[in-house]
Amino acid sequence: MRNLADLAEMLPIQVWDGVVARRVQGERLTLAVVELAPDAVVPEHRHPNEQCGLVIEGEVTFRIGDEERVLGPGGTWRIAGDTPHSVVTGPGGAVVIDVFAPARDDWDDRPTVGTPDEPAGLVWPRGR
Repeated sequence: MRNLADLAEMLPIQVWDGVVARRVQGERLTLAVVELAPDAVVPEHRHPNEQCGLVIEGEVTFRIGDEERVLGPGGTWRIAGDTPHSVVTGPGGAVVIDVFAPARDDWDDRPTVGTPDEPAGLVWPRGR
């Protein structure tokens, strides 16, 4: 990955059904712009990476351990490594930023979606 890049130049990866991510991959962290389709479900899972994030647009119902909350734009989360968590979007879908440390190398084998000329119906940033 180049040190300076535009999000529009990055092919998204398919993380789950209805969930795609474009990654800025560092040596020790991953920053991802994640687009979730309407009514998308990120099933409960866990990973060793610490995760923090922010809702850019839309609405998500986030569950971390035993805590659950509906988050809209500006809503944030922090997830300690190996803590179970899940997400469900509302009917409008959502765009979120996720940051993981250490870097998410377990996403390296995920398939890309679309081509550089056809970016798979991505919605963010608006007005591109």
